[in-house]
Amino acid sequence: MPLRRSLMALAVLTAYSVPVLAQQSDEIEVVNVTAQKRKEDPAKVAMSISAVTGSQLQAEHVRDITDLTRVVPNISFTAASGNGGAGPGTSNVEIRGISSTAGAATVGIYLGDTPVTVGNVYTMGNVEPRFFDIERVEVLRGPQATLYGASSMGGTIKFVPVEPDLKEREFTTYSEVSNTKGGSANYALNAVANLPLIANELALRLGVQAQHTGGFINQVDGDGKVLANNINQINDQEFRAALKWKPLRTLTITPSLYYQRIDAKDIAAFNLDLPLYQARKQVREPSIDRLLTPSVTVNWDMGPVDLTSTTSYFERKFDRTQNGSAYNSYSLSTFLTSTEDGGKAPPALIDAVAGLPSAVYLNNQVRQVAQEFRLASHPYDEKVSPWTWLAGTYFSNQHTNVIENDPIFGVTDTFKSFGFDIADPDLLPGAHAGQFPNDNSFAGAFHFREKQSSVFGEVNYYFAPQLHATVGARYLKANTTLSQRNGNYLAGAGNNSSADTSSSAFTPKYALTWEINPTNTVYTSVAKGFRLGGANIYVPPTTCGPDLAANGIDKGPPSYAPDSLWSYEVGSKSRFFGNRVSVNADVFYVKWSNIQQGVYLPTCAYTYNANAGDATTKGFEFDIKAKPLSGLTLSASGGYVQAELSNNRGLENGVVGAVTGARIQGVPKYNAALTASYNFSVAEYPSFVMAGMQWVGSSHGSLDPSQTDYSRPAYHSTDLSAGVTVGSFAYTVFVKNAFDTDTLIQHPQVASIVQGYRLAPRSIGFSLATKF
Repeated sequence: MPLRRSLMALAVLTAYSVPVLAQQSDEIEVVNVTAQKRKEDPAKVAMSISAVTGSQLQAEHVRDITDLTRVVPNISFTAASGNGGAGPGTSNVEIRGISSTAGAATVGIYLGDTPVTVGNVYTMGNVEPRFFDIERVEVLRGPQATLYGASSMGGTIKFVPVEPDLKEREFTTYSEVSNTKGGSANYALNAVANLPLIANELALRLGVQAQHTGGFINQVDGDGKVLANNINQINDQEFRAALKWKPLRTLTITPSLYYQRIDAKDIAAFNLDLPLYQARKQVREPSIDRLLTPSVTVNWDMGPVDLTSTTSYFERKFDRTQNGSAYNSYSLSTFLTSTEDGGKAPPALIDAVAGLPSAVYLNNQVRQVAQEFRLASHPYDEKVSPWTWLAGTYFSNQHTNVIENDPIFGVTDTFKSFGFDIADPDLLPGAHAGQFPNDNSFAGAFHFREKQSSVFGEVNYYFAPQLHATVGARYLKANTTLSQRNGNYLAGAGNNSSADTSSSAFTPKYALTWEINPTNTVYTSVAKGFRLGGANIYVPPTTCGPDLAANGIDKGPPSYAPDSLWSYEVGSKSRFFGNRVSVNADVFYVKWSNIQQGVYLPTCAYTYNANAGDATTKGFEFDIKAKPLSGLTLSASGGYVQAELSNNRGLENGVVGAVTGARIQGVPKYNAALTASYNFSVAEYPSFVMAGMQWVGSSHGSLDPSQTDYSRPAYHSTDLSAGVTVGSFAYTVFVKNAFDTDTLIQHPQVASIVQGYRLAPRSIGFSLATKF
């Protein structure tokens, strides 16, 4: 559904959840977190954290990481460089306005203890895990470099799966069906089994899920005839297996495996010059994104210290097709000189070449092996010591392979039909036999390798049980290499080269936490964030010469440097009236230096990365929950971010629009939400009703004011639901986007075509959850 491409943040932290046979309480639920790599009350942690439980995700019908932007303040999405909002798996998640479509990622992504963070490599975006068998999702705002390493500049998102239970046998199912206005049906079905194999020693947890998101966009031809209905459909399947073995009271070994396959039939863009929700395209744009993450975690209580070892592997295979007609075919036609201008090509041939269909086939694969060891003291005990600490080491080796082929279908026969040989150098400058094998205009193979090693640690000193200081640091070394080979006509003279870059960083953190009383905490923190540098993809000077000259260089830079930031934060976390009211709030200021940005070359449609400019982001977040009456839960949450460039260095380096005061792209200025839920009984059956509204502020989709997507409007949406639990069955009816908000939240221009994106139209559905 197009919310996956909304690239904006919606914010609501819903207090209601609908686990089957849920126990009612007059207190606000406290969700413990592992933000500091040990389980603790988030109210005692010196950082801004949102923790959303699996039951909340189910109640909100949240399916994936993009939908998470509806329930957490100050998260946004931006299309990866060159994508134009191209669909699932191609966007980058940002926190607190730390948004960059170039270089390394700005937010760390963890699935359990497995890091699945990938860089902005060749139009590939973040890994997007589905919310399946999840205990909670933790969103850690602010730099997390000390404990989570490079790329966690804006923050870290942790997907914490449910662990196998050594005692209780349990079977749960969840099914959902709905229909989208003007489109097709949606459905979801999952089943999870928890099986104790040896009581209190060995348990197995297994789960499977299948989902279908219906489309509402139709493909049409040049005459407006419908060629295919509901093309933006998405199918996904998930499988999870986890084994928990506790051979000793002090030792736990947990191997696990997660597999996910997302099959998108097309992107959710429609043409603004056509009737609503119609897309005229010569080539469909499907994708298949597969994720595999096996891991083994060992926890050993060694007496005075706890040892944790996490060995993980992840593999992502992401195959996708882009409609390259507006790029490749048109670009090739510009190299033909018309007979009217003294050339050899008749105008009809130029027009015919420009109108040919072309595809960009991208076959991406990422593989990573990672190992982390850490030792931690036991939690603070004033009778034992005023110190607590954690220390560890981390190693990773990531390989990314990208294969690209750009056929222009029928190009050779088109030249022949006009009596020309496509290898004629007088007709097509630089052409020779073999530069369009099987009509392929570009062929590229790129291999990225990134190796990291680091040591890290944090120390807490308690001046008193209510007051403690935290000092942490990480030292990181990394090496990145890029080997590339490309050829065929649109690659210019072709290229076969490699580049190697090295990075190192020291990222400290300082915090002070004061527990004024057991229910009120204030804190302040200062932390540094860091991103690795890297090598650039080759830019052919033969086809990009004029663009490069306009930027004052004769060739694309071989590499780009790391960037970094300093974040300053003050916050408070309070609970009142017997934990019937909770108020969390914070303010932050971030100074970001030497930003990695993509420099787009408009004539040849290439992009390279450069360090161009500095920025500041500042703002606040709040989260208020209350249970004023028995059964009634109210919540309000939101955030404000002012994210702007602070100098003109980007413009000087060729980034159009990168001037002082320019708003960083993709970041809404504010988001806010109100939610109310009421729990009651009908004939002794637990029941509920719930309503939520979300508001998202305006944003800029580009730094360049001349782009059609420069100004993105503010918008809002409303969700409604109601349900009843009868025995082991929980029935729910729901409406998403109840008032069918159809604001055009994006309108990027792809070549001469202006595309539109909107929230998914209103959907009405029914779900059934069971637990035995």
